[in-house]
Amino acid sequence: MDLEQETYDVGLVGGGLAGLALSILLARSGYRVALFEKEKYPFHKVCGEYISFESWNFLEDLGIPLSDWNLPVIRRLLVSAPNGNHLEQDLPLGGFGLSRYRLDAFLAELAKKAGVVFFEQTRVNDVVREGNSFNIHHAAGLSYAKIVCGTFGKRSNLDVKWKRENHQAKKSKLDNYVGVKYHILADQPEDLIVLHNFQNGYCGLSQIEDGKHCLCYLTSADNLAKCGNSIAQMESDILRKNPFIDKIFTTANFIFRNPVTISQISFAKKDQVGNHILFVGDAAGMITPLCGNGMSMALHGAKIAFDCMLPYLQGKLSREQMEAGYSRQWHKIFAVRLRTGRVIQRFFGDETFSNILIGTVKPYPRFFSFLVRKTHGGAF
Repeated sequence: MDLEQETYDVGLVGGGLAGLALSILLARSGYRVALFEKEKYPFHKVCGEYISFESWNFLEDLGIPLSDWNLPVIRRLLVSAPNGNHLEQDLPLGGFGLSRYRLDAFLAELAKKAGVVFFEQTRVNDVVREGNSFNIHHAAGLSYAKIVCGTFGKRSNLDVKWKRENHQAKKSKLDNYVGVKYHILADQPEDLIVLHNFQNGYCGLSQIEDGKHCLCYLTSADNLAKCGNSIAQMESDILRKNPFIDKIFTTANFIFRNPVTISQISFAKKDQVGNHILFVGDAAGMITPLCGNGMSMALHGAKIAFDCMLPYLQGKLSREQMEAGYSRQWHKIFAVRLRTGRVIQRFFGDETFSNILIGTVKPYPRFFSFLVRKTHGGAF
């Protein structure tokens, strides 16, 4: 059988959390699904690797044995300003730590067992609608699908090719960030996640499986350029001015020889449907990492997309009704979270503002809890 020339019910471009979860839901409902991923599982991704408890039941329903994995439960948050001032607060909902390396690989195996056809190490070059279906042009050939979803991550060659609104809009302070991730061994309580601010960026640290910690930070591309595009120089000259970050880099054992990196990250508004393609996960809208809810949003977005696609696949809705329903439901669930995240990002991306904000909010823990709740939801 020539899988490249096959017609699928759904084609998913991108095999991160959103694409994997959606593929499992669709395949278990009896639909033929093709998933295209430019990497080969398992692989590391730039991600904070903290998952809100709102996703726990959903992941277990998919088949992830979270209860058996003895994962660190995270209930407290410590936030520091560049000047070292800090506050500590219980998290209203809390979460758990789990690496993308382990989670994505396990989801991929579940998807394959459900019958999803995988095209790994396969880049999609274009998707063209023809009649009531789509031609998917990719490195392995040409495939066809009745529905296509963009489930790629923080950036994609397709965003540029399709001239999506977020790439056409005037650049702002919410554009052009760089993400860097390490796995380390650190002396930090299992139940604590920290967020340390520095000039034009912030650095998170929390425990994942096997006693390891995920150290992940986000900064402006300008910071990197000022340091001759040297990550090591930037860490020395900028990040480590925060005494908390300096202590981490001084005392921790870094497991990765080199960090995992990604550039050109944008938190600008995005469309959820374009050219009749549904965007899910980060492709639909990315919450700022400091909010700690990106992984749960990707998973929840997959469930929303599935619930909207299923009636169309069953012949109960038109394509236009499906697209409108998905966009409407996505905004109902996520719009306030993303808007709140963009506001918070502006404060924490500025050294002076973050110093002032930590000092101002510290005596008012209820306000801090309010901000956390505004960027999270309930179980789905």
